[in-house]
Amino acid sequence: MSPREQLSAKEIAVATLVWEGKTNPEIAALVGCTEQVIKNQLRSVFDKLGVWSRLELALYVASHGGASWVDRDESTHVEPSTKPLAVEGSA
Repeated sequence: MSPREQLSAKEIAVATLVWEGKTNPEIAALVGCTEQVIKNQLRSVFDKLGVWSRLELALYVASHGGASWVDRDESTHVEPSTKPLAVEGSA
């Protein structure tokens, strides 16, 4: 079983939103839960994927398909955009 297959549909959606550059409060508003729930889900995602930070998570998602990484057939309330947000200060 691949690490991605260990993630729930919500964890996949949250990871994808991190890849898009969303903050925890923005993700919480989109998913319809509290920021603490998002923090807990991210901690679980980090453990399952073996990453240590949001940057590593974003790089993991990018290297495993980016926008196509999320399985849109799953029943999640979040439909990710097709490209990540620009990182502030980047060219």
